Amino acid sequence: MQFELERLGVHDSVDAVFPPSELAGFLSGLPVPVDVIGDDEIGTCDAVVTLEYREAFLGLNWVHSIQAGVDRFPFDDFEANGVVLTNSTGIHDRTVGETVAGYLLAFSRRLHDHVADQQQRRWDRPEWDEAFTLPGTTACIVGTGTLGRGAAETLGALGVRVTGVRRSGDPVPGFEEIHPNDELLEAIADAEFVIVTVPLTDETHHLFDAEAFAAMRDDAYFVNVARGPVVDEAAVIEALESNTIKGAALDVFEEEPLPEDSPLWEMDEVIVTPHCAAYTRDYFRDIGEIVLENADRLADGDALTNRVV
Repeated sequence: MQFELERLGVHDSVDAVFPPSELAGFLSGLPVPVDVIGDDEIGTCDAVVTLEYREAFLGLNWVHSIQAGVDRFPFDDFEANGVVLTNSTGIHDRTVGETVAGYLLAFSRRLHDHVADQQQRRWDRPEWDEAFTLPGTTACIVGTGTLGRGAAETLGALGVRVTGVRRSGDPVPGFEEIHPNDELLEAIADAEFVIVTVPLTDETHHLFDAEAFAAMRDDAYFVNVARGPVVDEAAVIEALESNTIKGAALDVFEEEPLPEDSPLWEMDEVIVTPHCAAYTRDYFRDIGEIVLENADRLADGDALTNRVV
């Protein structure tokens, strides 16, 4: 890819994650103007950093997604129009890993119950056999990329035995055992925690359905920090209501925001978070470092890092 970068836009959609002005300020050392832009200014830029997709991006040279997941971008259209798409994979390992650890600690130490009790000014200790500690438990992480490895590293430090599921059965650092994709049901059958970190593709759409939940232990907790459509939401609700599984921590949903009438809001053993597992006050800096590196690569005529299209 060869083009001269003349103006970089920070699309105002990133405001859902951090103030766009923070990223624009971080990138101000570039030798080209860097401005916060709305939809009406897309055409004045060569490149844009964005959260959301706009059809006007097809007239640009380079689009950078502030997320690792890029399922919202039309790959074929980008390729047909010669638009390069890069993403932010590689920066969310620690943040998502700590969020996952927080879910597991909440369930094991009953912290979610205590928060709910506090809202009601209720002094209610857990039953003697409700709380437990994490060492000795097993977490099966489905997806061993950046998010999965970040979760494995954090959970391993807490004494959790970590297994994984990936395309091949090849070993992965931080995982004690790896299963290929076709052994998913066997892999999740013995884990107290099942954690999903796969990208959304045609193959992973509704990967977790009624059959998958039926294969899990009835005292298992399910965690989704991947994408909402990776899970059949009706199936996980049914699994929770029928006590097929013990509970769930869900950061992503098939419809976002989660509708007010969803039964997930009122389930005692469900933690709902608003698609923010990767959030951190350093998010804009992490994004900025990737953009700066790629701007340097562009100037030197080198291949861009994290290139998707």
